[in-house]
Parts: sequence; structure tokens; C-alpha cells
Amino acid sequence: MSAELETEFGDRFTGDTSLRRVLLGVVGLAGFLLVWQVGSLLNPNYVLPGPIAVIEVFIAEVQSGEMVTALGQSVRHWLPGTVVGTTLGIALGVTTAYSSVADDLAAPLVRVLRPVPPLALIGFAIAWFEISTASAAFIVAAGAFWINYYAAYGGVDAVPEAFLDVSRSLGVTSHLTLVRRVVLPAAAPQIITGIRTGIGRCWMLIIAAETFGVPGIGQRIWTASTNIAVDVVISYILLMSLVYIVLDTGVEAVQRRVVAWR
Repeated sequence: MSAELETEFGDRFTGDTSLRRVLLGVVGLAGFLLVWQVGSLLNPNYVLPGPIAVIEVFIAEVQSGEMVTALGQSVRHWLPGTVVGTTLGIALGVTTAYSSVADDLAAPLVRVLRPVPPLALIGFAIAWFEISTASAAFIVAAGAFWINYYAAYGGVDAVPEAFLDVSRSLGVTSHLTLVRRVVLPAAAPQIITGIRTGIGRCWMLIIAAETFGVPGIGQRIWTASTNIAVDVVISYILLMSLVYIVLDTGVEAVQRRVVAWR
């Protein structure tokens, strides 16, 4: 192949970013599976089962209905917790960033409560809601709240004061109208990024929220771990990864449409 053809081919390949990313992704995944397979050959099955063994267990769990049931149970905890935590976090974040009075009132509580991890609230969850769907949803909501609070606060706080001044000069005097017409659209990219981050974080948090007896994927993983059923554990980890990919892809598509004006 001549130097001219090599250069032309290289330019075309590097110019097609999407194709390049897909090919590199396939290579990376294949390399990971290869290392996994080699590692499984060097260890007993109860330490590290191979990819084929995990896929077989995955299919068996689906066919038995165990995996579908666990997924449905986890969604019942994840969905309300994520919605409630996200809504409250955005609402309080926007309010405290827009109003200096609200910010001063909330600042001490934020500094005291922010360092508390969601898992530290398990005792409260059990005491208030017992071992139930509500207790798991409470843990998830706590995780969603702070991510969305700081995303909304940062987005609103970064809105240029000039935007508000121009709006006021045009006759907009209502704070509610300013927030709805100016502040929220300007802060939308950061708020949506917070929502996207929170959705993924809460899906990971569902494991911890279910380890104290609430039925779902987390409990299934915990039970399999105590029985040293590593193949079952990995199959449910694979399920969580697949669900996360679907969720993140969907939110990313919405994000692109909402902030298409950027």
C-alpha cells in the first residue's frame, strides 16, 4: 500500500469518530472477556466462574422467574425513591440558590446532614418504615437528594446576574416567572446532568438498600454470596449493568433533546 493510500485510509478511519469508538469498545470488551476466561481457568469455579458459566446461570435465573421477580421488586424500591429524592433535591437546590434568605436558613442543616452517607440511615429506615418497600425507597431517596440538590444549586448559582437584570428591565417582576422563564432554562443542563448521575447512583444504591432483608436484586446477591454462589452473584451484577445501560441511554437521549439549544 502506498503512502498516499495509507494516509487517506488513516484520515478516513480517524475521521469517523463513531466507528472508531465502537471498534475500540469491542476490542476492550473482548480483552476483558479474554482475561476473565483465563482467570477462570486458573481458579476453581466457586472462586471465579468463566463467562460461559455465568451466562448459563443468567439464562437459568431468567427462565426460573427468579431474576424477573427480583428485578420487579428492585424497581419498586428504586423508582419511588429516585423520583422523591430527585424532586426534593431539585426543589430545595433551586430555592436555596435563588434566595439568599433560604440559603442562610438551610446552610447549617446542609453542612450537618451532607456528610451522612445513605447507608447510615438504615437504622432510621427500619425504625420508621420497618423492613418494607418504603424503607428501601427511603435509602434510595436519600442518595438521590444530595446529588440533585448540589446539581440544581450549582446550576442556578451559575446563572449570570445579567440574565435577571435584562428580564427585570423587560418588565418581569415576579420571582416565580423569573425562575420559570429564565433561571430554570439557564440551569437546565446542570440540573439534567444531576438527574442522570442520580439515576445511576440510586440504581447502584439499591443493592445496599436491600441487604437488610428487603426482597430484590440486592437480597438475591447477598444470599448468593453467603452460599458462595459466585456465578449467581455475577449474573445479577450483569443484570444490573444491563439495566443501567438502558436507563442511562434513555436519560442521555432526553438530555440531548432538552438542551438541544446549547
